[in-house]
Amino acid sequence: MMACPDGRRSVAAPKGAAAWGKFARLLAVARLGAAAGLLGVGGACGSDENDAVGTVAPNEPPPSMPSESDTTSRETNPAPNPGLAQDAPPVDPMAPAPGAYGERAALLAPNSEMAVAEAGGEIYVLGGYPSSRDVQTTVQVYTPATNRWRFAAPMPLPTHHPVAIGVDGSLYSLGGQLTGDVNTDRAFVLDTAADTWTEVAPLPTARGGGAVARIGGLLYVVGGRPPAGNAFEAYDIASDTWTVLPTLPQTYDQRNHLIAVAIADKIYVAGGRYDGGGFASPMTDSLDVYDPVSATWSSAAPMLRPRGGINGVAALGCFYVWGGEGQGIGEANDVFPDHDVYDPQANTWTALPPLPTPVHGVTGSAFLDGLLYMPGGGTAAGGNSGSVIHQVYRVDRSCDGAPLPDMLR
Repeated sequence: MMACPDGRRSVAAPKGAAAWGKFARLLAVARLGAAAGLLGVGGACGSDENDAVGTVAPNEPPPSMPSESDTTSRETNPAPNPGLAQDAPPVDPMAPAPGAYGERAALLAPNSEMAVAEAGGEIYVLGGYPSSRDVQTTVQVYTPATNRWRFAAPMPLPTHHPVAIGVDGSLYSLGGQLTGDVNTDRAFVLDTAADTWTEVAPLPTARGGGAVARIGGLLYVVGGRPPAGNAFEAYDIASDTWTVLPTLPQTYDQRNHLIAVAIADKIYVAGGRYDGGGFASPMTDSLDVYDPVSATWSSAAPMLRPRGGINGVAALGCFYVWGGEGQGIGEANDVFPDHDVYDPQANTWTALPPLPTPVHGVTGSAFLDGLLYMPGGGTAAGGNSGSVIHQVYRVDRSCDGAPLPDMLR
C-alpha cells in the first residue's frame, strides 16, 4: 500500500504471487482429488498456464490455506476450482439464439453474495463468499472474446454484499459488509489498466445489500441491509464527493437485496426485501422511479410477483430482472426461476423463459454484444450455495424504439 498525493491509499497487487497461487492450486488438487488423476501432466494448470480457464494472472494474490481444524470465520482469496484447469471451449459468438439461454466458461471460484460489473469490455466479479462463508477479496475477470477468466488485484477489504459499477476503464466498489456482517462505508476504485485500487470518499451511509446505477458522472446508490434504511445518495466522480438525496419511498422500510438501473436518465429500483435483511424477510414487487431533474420519486407498474435477492440489468431501453430467493415461495430450493422484462415506454412487464439454473446472491450484471451475462450465484436459499455456473441470455427486443441489431434478429 502506498500513499497517493491527495492522501488516499493505493493498493497494488502483491509481487511474485503467481508462484504462491500455483502452489495453492496444486495443494488443493492434492487434497481434493489426486487419486482421481487431477495431478497429471501439466499439473493443476494444464500445459500452458497463460491460455487455460482457471489460469491465474501474474498478479494473482496468494490464497490463504487454513488448517482443517480452523472453523472460525476467515478472510480469504481462495485457490481456483481445480476442475477448471483446462482450455476454454470454443464459443459461437452468435449462440445462443435470440430469446434463448446458453453458458460460457465457468468462474474460477464459487462465490455468492457478490457484485458484478462491466468495465472496458470485460466482466468483473467482486468479493462475496463460498459455502464456507469465508469473506473474500477475490476479483475474477472474464474476457468475452476469449471465453476465459483470470484474477485481478484483490479487493482492499474482504467484502460481501458490495455494489460495483464500471465507468470506462475504472471499476467502483461501494460499501458492502465485512466479516461479521458489519456494514462498511468505505469505497474504492480499480484502475483496470494498472490493476491497482485507490480509496475514494466514503459513503454517507454504511451499507451492504444495496444497488447502484449510473447517469453520466454520477453513481446513485440506494437501499441496503438494516440499519441503512432507504438511504439514497449520489457520488460525483469528478469531485469525489457524495450528495444525500430524497430517500426511496418509505412504503417498505429498510429496502435491501433490490436492483437498480438507469434508463433514459432516470433511475429504476425494483423489488427487494424490507423490514429485515435475511431471506425470510418480507418481499416487495415495487418498481420506483427517480427523476434527477425534479428530484422526485414516482411509482411504476409492479413486478409480476414480489421477489428479493434479485439481479438485473438495462439493455436496449429494457429492464431485465431475474432470480432471487425467499422462504416458502413454492420453488425448488426456495430460489426464483423468474426472468421478467420491463418496458418503460409501455409501463408493462413480460415474463420470459425461466432461468435454466435459478440463482440469487448476485448484484449487478453486464450487457455486451446482445448478451446478458449472469455469472455465479447461489443455487439454494441462504449464503451456502455459491456456484461457478456462468449463464447468458441473448435479448430479442428493444424498448427504446431503436431497431434491433442484426445479431438479435
